[in-house]
Amino acid sequence: MSGIRIRGTGCSLPRQTVTNQDLSRMVETSDEWIYARTGIRERRRCVEESQCELALNAARAALEMAGASPADIGVCLVPTITPDYITPSTACMLQKELGMPEDTVCFDLSAACSGFVFGLHTAQALLAYSRRKYGLIVCSEVLSRITDYTDRGTCILFGDGAGAAVVEYSDRYAPMPSVLGARGDRESLYAPGIDRGEPPVLHMGGTQVFKFAVETVPECIRALLDRAGLTPEDVDQFVFHQANRRILERVMKKMGIPEEKVWMNMEHYGNVSSASTAIALDDAVRAGRLAPGQKALCCAFGGGLTWAGALVELA
Repeated sequence: MSGIRIRGTGCSLPRQTVTNQDLSRMVETSDEWIYARTGIRERRRCVEESQCELALNAARAALEMAGASPADIGVCLVPTITPDYITPSTACMLQKELGMPEDTVCFDLSAACSGFVFGLHTAQALLAYSRRKYGLIVCSEVLSRITDYTDRGTCILFGDGAGAAVVEYSDRYAPMPSVLGARGDRESLYAPGIDRGEPPVLHMGGTQVFKFAVETVPECIRALLDRAGLTPEDVDQFVFHQANRRILERVMKKMGIPEEKVWMNMEHYGNVSSASTAIALDDAVRAGRLAPGQKALCCAFGGGLTWAGALVELA
């Protein structure tokens, strides 16, 4: 059996930074209150940039690191919940802008904050049937479009940005172990769709989501390591969805994972939904925390409710 490894990563961020002090002028909050509860100090917000522009820039950065060209790509996936258009998909627009072959499999994928890991799993499956053995996964989100800036329970959390990865499928690589799951839930975390009679903004039950995350993420990690026949000590870096520092601290305590093995960057970007894990992975790679041959355990959770974990290796 064949599998994938990551050849390159990239990210793209809007120019505007929104600090906790900025938010304190919009709603009743403070830098101290936000940071103590979330670990977030600032996030990015699109003013002129589009979701597709962010995706395009992140994709180019990942292709450059991978030493790959658009002509090498057999599968292009864009996990997102905030596309510029309902149709065409952002993936199809990337195919045109990058000049990928017309027989490239292109589509957007909706798994909320778990989208990057769902994308890795899906790319591995599809590349088995592609003539070209490189895949491009680009998570791009403009959550400011669906954020209610009068609701201090949600507006402090979310930011905009894009993260990307180029993967290579080869019989030289073992299959990437992954664990995916879903639990239908329309109440804990949702944004209404078209003509639902209410503003299309994010609604979240913070207590329910926190409880879901601290229970599900350790279970996902255990199942993934068991499937791979590994222990936490065998993992070089844990790269989680960057939703909340308190959630990750609870997970680390439950699993006995030392903090130096967990990459965290929510302080600077906030929660960027599907792009969060991809941006964190790119940061870790560019900071030298992950090198070729090393293993990263990526784990995410989000609306759906969904959760996903994958043990990825750098080529």
